[in-house]
Order: sequence, then C-alpha cells, then structure tokens
Amino acid sequence: MPKDLKKSGSKKPVWDAKAKALLIASVAQSKHAGEIIVYQVGELTSLADFFVLCSAESEPQIRAIVDGVQEALSKKASHPLGIEGREASLWVLVDFNDVILHIFKKEAREFYNLDRLWGDAPQIPLPSSELQAPQSEKRRKGRAK
Repeated sequence: MPKDLKKSGSKKPVWDAKAKALLIASVAQSKHAGEIIVYQVGELTSLADFFVLCSAESEPQIRAIVDGVQEALSKKASHPLGIEGREASLWVLVDFNDVILHIFKKEAREFYNLDRLWGDAPQIPLPSSELQAPQSEKRRKGRAK
C-alpha cells in the first residue's frame, strides 16, 4: 500500500492528510502562488489537521489555484466540503475536512495575519525550498538562467 494511504476501519484506504496538504501546496506552487506554508494544526484545533496558506497576486490567479487544487484532489476522490470567499477573492478558503487551504491576496494575508495566529503550530517542510520563495524572488531566479 502506498505510504500516503492508510487503512481505516473500512476496507477502503483513507488518504493521509499530510500527503493531501503537500499535494495542495505543490499544486498552488504550480499556479505560481507565493509564501506557501503548511501548518500542522491538529493539536491546536479540531477544525483540521493541516492548514495550507498561500498568497496570490490577482483574482484570476486565485481562481486558477482553487481550480487546480480541486482538479488534482478530485483525481484522488477528494472533494471540498465547501469553498468560501470565492466571490470577493481577497481570501478564499477551501475546506477538504482534514486540510483547509487559505488563499490570500497580499493585503488580506497581512490584515488577517493567520501566520501569527497559527505560528505556534509546527510547519511541515515542503519538498522544495522553491515552494517557499516569494514570487518576486522566483521571477528573478527565472530571468537569471
């Protein structure tokens, strides 16, 4: 059995929340999200096991991140319980039960400051340091090549 799957009481494997959070972060990165952080919040709240926070520069980018994550997770038979804030597109929350994705426009991320609120939660290292690099830094790296 793949290590990102675990057995539940039923015969159906349950997808590991950490693997789900890392896939969400990877999809967000592929859509050029910035400041991606995965917090392990399960010990601090009953809302979810992981929060994935990221920043976007525009409403179309926010929509692309939401759509990309939904598409990737639907292939793993995981669908959101709800999506909030899509109309306003300043802060969009996508609830996958054990993982909640928060996509912010920069000014909303600074205003709501969830990074400060959940900063005591352990951060999950992302597979590549590229995921954590701010967008402007990634662009500079891309031009230097």
